[in-house]
Amino acid sequence: MEKLLNTNCGAFLQVLASKQPTPGGGAASALCGATAAALTAMLANLTAGKAGSEEREQQTAAIIAKADELRAELGALADDDAAVFGKFMAAYKLPKTTDEEKAARTAAIQTAAIAAAEVPMQIAEKAAQVLELAQQLIDFGNPNAISDGTVSALMARAAVRSALYNVKINLGMIKDEAYTAAARAKMQRLEADALAAEEYVLAATAKILK
Repeated sequence: MEKLLNTNCGAFLQVLASKQPTPGGGAASALCGATAAALTAMLANLTAGKAGSEEREQQTAAIIAKADELRAELGALADDDAAVFGKFMAAYKLPKTTDEEKAARTAAIQTAAIAAAEVPMQIAEKAAQVLELAQQLIDFGNPNAISDGTVSALMARAAVRSALYNVKINLGMIKDEAYTAAARAKMQRLEADALAAEEYVLAATAKILK
């Protein structure tokens, strides 16, 4: 399949629904995060230049630039997720006749499993950054489009949580206890921060949409 950001939604959804193993949950999480970034940029663009937001112009411009950057990065990570899965499957197909081959295969599987955990972790981290931008913007964004900011935050939150499940499934195959312990600690921080941001955004939205 061509790169995610070079295809259309219909084509992506068609292959996602097929029997092909990729794209899968990781790519879907990345696309969710990229969509959240686009919505964040949308609200920021609708806020820029509006009366009453002049003193926030520099912050608004920075949010637009960062959201655009994250949208591109999350799109690329969707492709990376499919690539690391391919390497993971290739490792399982390595020969295992001799002791040397078995050892090499085991090492390759461990390397591939770590890579397969790293990509969704990066997706979660990038989506968390999108959520942070949405949280900033919810306080001063154009009130006529504030629901778009809320949706962007909720989609970013979903991307974080979804990507972390893809991390979890790969951690179960990794034997490096130090690595898995550090990864689980990072996951807990991301989840806690995302939950707090979601609650903040929903509370702020409730004050605006009375």
